[in-house]
Amino acid sequence: MASLLLSSPTALPRHGLAFASQSNLRRAPSHLFLSKKRFLSKIGCKLTSSKDTTKISPPGAAPPLSVDEDKSERKLRKNEKNPIWVLLRRAPKRVLAVLSNLPLAIGEMAAIAALMALGTCIDQGEPPDYYFQRFPEENPVFGFITWKWIIYPGFDHMFSSPVFLGMLALLAASLMACTYTTQIPMTKVARRWSFMKSAESIRKQEFSDTLPRASVQDLGVILMSAGYEVFRRGPCLYAFKGLAGRFAPIGVHLAMLLVMAGATVSATGSFRGSVNVPQGLDFVVGDVMIPNGFLSNPSGAFITLVHVNKFFMEYYDSGEVSQFYTDLSLFDAGGKEVLRKTISVNDPLRLGGVTIYQTDWGISALQVIKDGEGPFNLAVAPLKLNGDKKLFGTFLPVGSGDGDSGSVKGISMLARDLQSVVLYDQEGKFVGVRRPGSKLPIEIDGSKIIIEDAIGSSGLDLKTDPGVPAVYAGFGALMLTTCISYLAHSQIWALQDGTAVVVGGKTNRAKLEFPEEMNRLLDQVPELVGVDDFFNSLTAGQPPLDSPKI
Repeated sequence: MASLLLSSPTALPRHGLAFASQSNLRRAPSHLFLSKKRFLSKIGCKLTSSKDTTKISPPGAAPPLSVDEDKSERKLRKNEKNPIWVLLRRAPKRVLAVLSNLPLAIGEMAAIAALMALGTCIDQGEPPDYYFQRFPEENPVFGFITWKWIIYPGFDHMFSSPVFLGMLALLAASLMACTYTTQIPMTKVARRWSFMKSAESIRKQEFSDTLPRASVQDLGVILMSAGYEVFRRGPCLYAFKGLAGRFAPIGVHLAMLLVMAGATVSATGSFRGSVNVPQGLDFVVGDVMIPNGFLSNPSGAFITLVHVNKFFMEYYDSGEVSQFYTDLSLFDAGGKEVLRKTISVNDPLRLGGVTIYQTDWGISALQVIKDGEGPFNLAVAPLKLNGDKKLFGTFLPVGSGDGDSGSVKGISMLARDLQSVVLYDQEGKFVGVRRPGSKLPIEIDGSKIIIEDAIGSSGLDLKTDPGVPAVYAGFGALMLTTCISYLAHSQIWALQDGTAVVVGGKTNRAKLEFPEEMNRLLDQVPELVGVDDFFNSLTAGQPPLDSPKI
């Protein structure tokens, strides 16, 4: 709540168009004040300065311990003349001045943004052979980029590379230096009560005006009603509002530091892993996790067993895959199920800091019945196609070919998804299409084939990311403090100069709105009636009519 500090313990009276304070208007003639000053000057005393005093020691007293002090003083004076000592004393200030340089900070952020963009263009985490083939020395990309430009600086794992982490550390140092040298001193200055005792100083502000017949007390009440913190000392008044806008830049810097710290922990202390699990099989979390940096520390969730209960898919009317799901069960070391959930794209499973994402799918096997025998599980392999379409194939041998060649002939089966299987005979001719589980046989080269089932496999990505809470909290704080930083910090000074009030003010934002606000507030200050007649009567030496006696 706004507060108003008064020169006296009483609250500010509000008299509308009357006098603000009768005691302020009952002034004695000027010669009385002069005689009072002379009287005070006569009874005043002049204190002896420290230069004129002499220290007296009683007889037999121990001599002062000045030997060690003299040595230390001489050593200090000697060090002050030493250029190396002077350089060491000035080095921290110079380092802080360099780090807090705004162009340097902007350049650091631009370099970090460029490295992040480069990290999105270069495939991350691939084996070295991948980069040998993509960026060969014989045919450099853009004429000069080879695998050496990627492997040696660590750009194959950009966000944990020394270059990227070094730039983050340098930006963090610049933010802390700017906060220490600039933002904190500015907030300290903004919190002080800064009274101006000169009308000329007030008139030099961005906005200034003079109320010819007004009271500084009435102005203080109006400023309080407008949300200002108001302080008064004698005829001087100081008011401000929007101090949170001064603290917001510090919050912005702290939020950025929190984001960078979380990103660093994520890059150097996380685990990643990928696995393709057929329906009905399981795996241990720790067996597929790979550390990303030197801060990676496995958690207790790494001993969790993950079992794929079922994998299934949903389709559009056109037959394209719309979504795929995996029903997972998680078991602890004792074999007890601790969690079960069906995950899908954008709906992961989380347990003990480990997050399991649904990212891919495939077909691991086809269950086939041949001439009433089986079912047989035929392993399915992915086939390479141009584009992003998937195709899986398998082979069912039905007989031998020529004895000399030793070739094996059989039935070929192709599937795009779990809905249908396309069958071809030994000559490679199309025979028909069957839906898995339809129980409808198809005869190929004298054999009756039934597609019992198509067993899908789930592509899962696993990760631990201890820096995510810090990153999310940092971004939330960054958005909040950025909005707060747009709040204007406005300051107003006023001085009671006789019957007039000199008012001035400034603001760091809203330069156009501030004069309008000031004019609106000053229009509400009541005008004091009869002030000129009162002071004219004092000048003439006659008491005014209907006025209290002095």
